[in-house]
Amino acid sequence: MKSALTVTFLGTGTSQGIPVIGSKHPVCRSNDFKDKRLRVSVLLSWNNHTYIIDCGPDFRQQMLREQVEEIDGILLTHEHSDHTAGLDDIRPFSFQKGHVAFYAHARVFNSLHQRFAYIFETENKYPGAPTIQEIEVDKTTSFFLAEKEVVPVEAYHGALPILGFKIDGFTYLTDVKTMDDAEIEKIKNTEVLVLNCLRKESHHSHLNLDEALALIQRIQPKKTYFTHISHLFGFHAEIEKELPENVYLAYDGLKIEVIN
Repeated sequence: MKSALTVTFLGTGTSQGIPVIGSKHPVCRSNDFKDKRLRVSVLLSWNNHTYIIDCGPDFRQQMLREQVEEIDGILLTHEHSDHTAGLDDIRPFSFQKGHVAFYAHARVFNSLHQRFAYIFETENKYPGAPTIQEIEVDKTTSFFLAEKEVVPVEAYHGALPILGFKIDGFTYLTDVKTMDDAEIEKIKNTEVLVLNCLRKESHHSHLNLDEALALIQRIQPKKTYFTHISHLFGFHAEIEKELPENVYLAYDGLKIEVIN
């Protein structure tokens, strides 16, 4: 029997987060805690194992809020800053075990080597820098985290290929604009789908509401939670009332359990 997977939404906002700096938009001034969104990330836990998908600029704040004391590894969807800029803040976890395992496409590691060169130094490395174990993954091959199989799922963020991940009955996709039929087949009828939904208006590299609902129709999950949400989408409480059955807005701190 597979162990239940607990999913904690560490952040559900866009690259700027909500509230946006300097914005006078009503959603940015909302007093509802569900309208306050850090950069997008989730924490996955089962049987004393803890993994995180994406490591954005709010990583430190998210770890402190959830009182995370150890992690087993981090999976990266792609190289954009709102998904990787917290890399230096893995230091406490790196010092515990000597390194942190990262799972990402080779292209993502190439980008990180350029942007965080001091972390990847092989000679005269600064003693306070974290150490990363690079584990390359792509859409062609599944891999295991503890006893759970992870199936990488490719999507396109505009023209950029990115990875989502399916673990048991849980599928995580963010920054999606389009997907090929073969990749959709991998996740058909998943129990729980987490999917980006930026706003109602169209966007060049993210799903809007109509596009997200159309993709849900093709995937046919039992439940869907939207993430990577813009303040332009509207107030959490109002948007939730407009969504179809079994489609919800995620919010920071939400925990769900996936049993499959």
